[in-house]
Amino acid sequence: MSRNYERIIFERQDGVATLRFNYPAKRNAFDPQMREEMAEVVRLVQTDASLRALVLTGEGSHFCSGGDLGNIAASGLDNAGWRARLSSLHHWLKDLMLLDKPVIAAVDGAAYGAGFSLALAADFIIASDRARFAMSFIRVGVVPDCAAFYTLPRVVGVQRARELMLSGREVSAQEALQLGIASELVAPEQLQARAQAIAHSFVGASPVALSLIKRSLAMAANDLPALLEQEANAQALAMGTAEHRDAVQAFLNKQPAPFQWPAKA
Repeated sequence: MSRNYERIIFERQDGVATLRFNYPAKRNAFDPQMREEMAEVVRLVQTDASLRALVLTGEGSHFCSGGDLGNIAASGLDNAGWRARLSSLHHWLKDLMLLDKPVIAAVDGAAYGAGFSLALAADFIIASDRARFAMSFIRVGVVPDCAAFYTLPRVVGVQRARELMLSGREVSAQEALQLGIASELVAPEQLQARAQAIAHSFVGASPVALSLIKRSLAMAANDLPALLEQEANAQALAMGTAEHRDAVQAFLNKQPAPFQWPAKA
């Protein structure tokens, strides 16, 4: 069974839910409509006992290219407005991260900015060998969000997370595997089948044991609420700067970003 929202395709089959970002015209960019629809789907998966695992993926050849900069530029939000938007996102994002069912991200193409962060919210990242990851926030003068300050250092370590966030550089699929970001790499044409196979394997597992494992791991997440509060404050400040507005305008005008990596000698 499937249901099409405006920005998401939601499917349920044999105990596995699949949430597919569906904005291919903008490489599945993350916009307010997608956020609202994700919140609804996460609540549904959270409360439906017949669903035993969740796959996150993207329609077409990309996972999620990050925030929709055109929408951001046109929003007209002030600092308080940006803080409220991030706080609203955090309600369901925390539910996704603490979901007591396995979450598998199937990543093809770009997982940039918020797309990278959303992939990191999963328990497993299965990537195609053409996947690309980037903490690209610095390129448009803002800070990582969607809990990346929490998730990325726990995957790659603080020093590597610092380098990836400050540079905003691209990480290839092969490097993502080496860093432990991706659990495994497969050919693009095998990606969806492999993610579904992993998800369906959990249908036969004890839901109680899965829940207890994830809840026990989540006990180490007692600093997550404080970190999300700091993220909302920091992003609200960053969104109000001239540097952010200039960087977004350069992107929309197809001009070089003010910040470039790697640095030129």
